Amino acid sequence: MSGASGASGGGFWEPLRRATPARIGLGRAGNGVPTRAVLEADAAHALARDAVHLPLDAEALLAAAAEVAAGRGLPAPVRVASAAPDRATYLTRPDLGRRLAEDTVLPAPDGPVDLMVVLADGLSATAVHRHALAVLRQLLAALPAGTTVGPPVIATQARVALGDHVARALGARMVLVLLGERPGLSSADSLGAYLTWSPRPPVPDSARNCVSNIRPPHGLGHAAAARTLAALMAGAREIGATGVRLKATGGELPG
Repeated sequence: MSGASGASGGGFWEPLRRATPARIGLGRAGNGVPTRAVLEADAAHALARDAVHLPLDAEALLAAAAEVAAGRGLPAPVRVASAAPDRATYLTRPDLGRRLAEDTVLPAPDGPVDLMVVLADGLSATAVHRHALAVLRQLLAALPAGTTVGPPVIATQARVALGDHVARALGARMVLVLLGERPGLSSADSLGAYLTWSPRPPVPDSARNCVSNIRPPHGLGHAAAARTLAALMAGAREIGATGVRLKATGGELPG
């Protein structure tokens, strides 16, 4: 919050406002902030709450993923659910979101594959609906020839670690989980991408790479995210690891 008076906080703040969506230089109205700023913050908070509670339209996402899979010659998508039976339980029991429901039946794999991609609701189904398929399309186009990819997996009430169980069951060397990130007051539709080499539970978070804030035009673009992920995958194959051992620095991977 700015110490400047007035509704706009003066011209000093304008260059900074153009550089960040953060609420800075809000100005004053007596001892408080202007009414407009309060209403805007309330509206952003409502969007964030809606994003957390909005259910994933799994059937629509499954149909769209099927089109992507068919276009790339991949097996038909698979739908799974976590052990959290509903949204309220999911939000209060993160541990249940990290494992598959007991009645889960996955197709028998034809053989090991290089990559599984899981599209999961996480804490923002809005982010998944807006960005996940676009990132998947761009990534499939960016992968080197000969990369084997399993069926896309649509997961509900899911945390990142759910992908480890899916990848183990389907025989994948790597798993990429595209998941809705926790909404904030400036972004309710941010997608995160979590890459894990040799995903066999239990996997510590330090063994994963994350590409976050995928939400064009205000965050990372779909194509840029796909290029970064493809580079991370190439590095993971070379050194046999992800996480703290694999870093993207200056565009040079691995190392």
